[in-house]
Order: sequence, then structure tokens, then C-alpha cells
Amino acid sequence: MTTAVDTRTRPVVYRTRGSRHGGITRLMSPGDLGEFLKPFVFLDLFGFDTSGGHKGFGLHPHSGIATLTYLMEGDTLYDDTTGERGTLHGGGVEWMRAGNGVWHTGGPAPGVTRVSGFQLWVALPAAEENAPAHSLYLAPSQVPQEGPVRVLLGRHGAAQSAIAAPSPMNYLAVELKDGERWRYVPPAGHTVGWLAVSAGAVGVADDKGGPIGTGELAVFEESEDAIDFVAHGDTRFVLGSAARHPHELVMGHYSVHTSQTTLDQGEAEIRRIGAKLRQEGRLG
Repeated sequence: MTTAVDTRTRPVVYRTRGSRHGGITRLMSPGDLGEFLKPFVFLDLFGFDTSGGHKGFGLHPHSGIATLTYLMEGDTLYDDTTGERGTLHGGGVEWMRAGNGVWHTGGPAPGVTRVSGFQLWVALPAAEENAPAHSLYLAPSQVPQEGPVRVLLGRHGAAQSAIAAPSPMNYLAVELKDGERWRYVPPAGHTVGWLAVSAGAVGVADDKGGPIGTGELAVFEESEDAIDFVAHGDTRFVLGSAARHPHELVMGHYSVHTSQTTLDQGEAEIRRIGAKLRQEGRLG
């Protein structure tokens, strides 16, 4: 008697190159793909040559979400209203659970000529969307690795992120050499799946559109099936999988909540913190 091997793979159902503004490519927003890929609701791929005058991102607020910034290249300075301040080095991770409201800023460290990375927003469950803000900054050595995978959020094999994911999800940074193959078997219940490529191109089984190239995001069919990859050139991409966020997305300018009431609460806290920052001379 032989045992059947499950060879099913998830096909790609949508691809986009998003919209580019200067050094930022917006691949996903809460008002478009974020509705279909929630809890993942926003994704930027950014890359700046600092000699062009880019000074970073000024103080700005969030509530109702968590942001995860994966810094692929360059060192950046960070400062947030939870009281954290320092330098994030290339290969490191910034986790900011905005909860009820937070302000933060970041910019290139002195002497850095280029910065690049991904910024992801994750919708928080109702129990956490108005919780106190919390930030965590991981040095490159604190980001665990299993084979070609660095685990930014969640778990892969024996590697588990130090960040407590707010709901069942994985967010992985993958590097493959030209011709290298890799199979991702998502945890049970992870029916949401997508990837975004930052270098090279990656082929996916059953995709008739050809390899997914640099600067492109691909959405996978909703299922729990595995995904097979092959690199075309040396390739880097991020991959997200999760159980679907069950709530509506109620949006403010920098906020995403599950209801108008919780949005109003978060925006009130943002205004309170903003007024305090102005009194301190930190905000114009």
C-alpha cells in the first residue's frame, strides 16, 4: 500500500505593481487589496538615495494597527512617543503596535547613503485596537532564521519571532539563489497569502503570467494549500500568510479600526498626544 502525497499548490489570482511616488511603491492599501488580504492592510516598498535630499519620515500618528518595518539596507534613527529612541540597523525590524494611539518618526542615520525596506500595516483584533501603544526594535541578530527564511513575524520551522503576533499570521523574508527552489506549507487556517519581490524574480507553480518580478506583489488563491517557488536570478521577497481578519476596516487618515466608535477613540488620543508634542516644541 502506498501513501498519497499532497502535491496541490496555490495559484496566483492577482498581480500588481502598485503606484510609485518618488522612492516609495505602494503595493497595498486598506481601501483596495487590504480589504481582501486583511489582517495585512498596507504595504510599501521603499528605497531612497539619501544624497537626493531624503530626510526620512517626520513625526506622524497611527492608531488601531501595528506597523512592521523591515529595514533591508541602511541604518535609520527612530523616535516614538512610547519613549523609545535609537538606531535600527540594516536587517533589523521595527514593530510598532499603535493600539489606542502613537506618534513616531524615522530617518537615515548620519553617513548612510541609501535605505530600503518594506513597511507593513497589520489590522489589530478588537481586543487590541485601543490597547496601550507598544514598540519593539530588533537588531539583525535578533531576527531568527530557518534555511533561506528570516522570520519577521510568526513562526517557520524551529524559528519563531520575538514579536507576539496579534492574530495567527506569518511574515517572512526569503532569499533564494538563482535556480533555487523552496516550498512554503502554511499553518492550518492561513487561507490569506501574498508575496512582494524586492530583488530578482520568482516563479510560482501554476502561474501563467510568468515570474513575479522586482517591485511586484502577487496574491494567492484563498486556501490552505502549499506554494512552490523557484528563483530567476538571485531573489529576495517577503511573504505573508494568515487567518482572515473577521472585522470590517473602518479607516481614518493614519488609522484602521473595527468600528467608528473605536476609530473615534483612537483619533482622540492621537489629537491629545499631538497637542502635547506641540507644547514641547517637537511638532510644528
